[in-house]
Amino acid sequence: MNAVLNEQQLMMQRMVRDFCDREVLPVASDYDLREEFPGEIIRKVGELGIPGLLFPSKYGGSDGDTVSFLVALEELARADASVAITVEVAASLCGALVQEYGTEEQKQQFLPPLARGEQIASFALTEPDGGSDTSNIKTAAVRDGDEWIINGSKSFITNSGTDMTAFTIVAAVTERDETTGKSRISNFIVPTNTPGFVVGPSYRKLGWRASATHPLYFEDCRIPATNLLGVEGKGLGQFLWSLDIARVAISAMAIGLMQACRDLSLSYAQQRQAFGKNISGFQAIQHKLANMETDLFIGRLATYHVGALLEQGLPIKNEAAMTKLFTSEAALRAADEALQIHGGAGYMDDGPIARYYRDAKILTIGEGTSEMMRMIIAREIGCK
Repeated sequence: MNAVLNEQQLMMQRMVRDFCDREVLPVASDYDLREEFPGEIIRKVGELGIPGLLFPSKYGGSDGDTVSFLVALEELARADASVAITVEVAASLCGALVQEYGTEEQKQQFLPPLARGEQIASFALTEPDGGSDTSNIKTAAVRDGDEWIINGSKSFITNSGTDMTAFTIVAAVTERDETTGKSRISNFIVPTNTPGFVVGPSYRKLGWRASATHPLYFEDCRIPATNLLGVEGKGLGQFLWSLDIARVAISAMAIGLMQACRDLSLSYAQQRQAFGKNISGFQAIQHKLANMETDLFIGRLATYHVGALLEQGLPIKNEAAMTKLFTSEAALRAADEALQIHGGAGYMDDGPIARYYRDAKILTIGEGTSEMMRMIIAREIGCK
């Protein structure tokens, strides 16, 4: 990929890959099996400056570029998707929202600890009855003088419930038309130590087991009026904007997982013998590896291309949806083929292949399902 990445981005790639080989890969399976949040590793990722790539130096960042962040995220996911998704949500979802829509005071208060990797944040959109269909959001915020009072609940919230989680951006209904049922949604920055903000028990998950995921409850949760993020009633457009960015980041994670599956599968096939020769000599195995390599090449080019568009401030809605759709489903194929190539050795839960296999599925669901991606693509090309 030297023709695509510049020297600075290649240096970032080498630095993060070396870090992951030393610090992340040796312990990833242990954290996964224990379902333990890797706080120490996340802090070290922050010390490398990876979250700060997306932020200006005035807010604690490094004035980096989007493609460098995607390269770093790819390398993190190659080692451990739980680490990668923790960084992705904090930086490219929550941090980007504050940077784009926050007041100067909000940026000065909330961005520097995120950029330095000292803290993380979560984004509370999904509810028991509302995910892709935002019209079912029930959590509500009511203005009371110089405060907002939030009541409701959220489900499947990544980065919640850790000692590093500083705040949650909460999507809540601030106006509802009882005749039409239509709602106006606003976003709020809710610090985790706010009275009435309750974190539920950790979920037991199929994948991303070392990522912290909890339900959240808001019981007469009072925050200052100044914690409104952006314009009241414009929250839907805000988080739809941020999801486009997050989909590119998920694509980078997908190609990192694909790279890991390809590398492990090729190495195993070159060593495993059957019927007197390495299984890499069998056409059936060669075809699986060839498909992985092709998907990886196309997915990486698409991801870096959309990252470059984003860096230039160009529209990416359709491109982000197409790239996320392709890379997430390609990663799922790669994990399935990797497990097939490894056979019984891949099926053991203490090995990396089982972890990648479990981590792959959520890529087709998180930050917009494959079905939603196809709906967006169809709408963008004019289908009605």
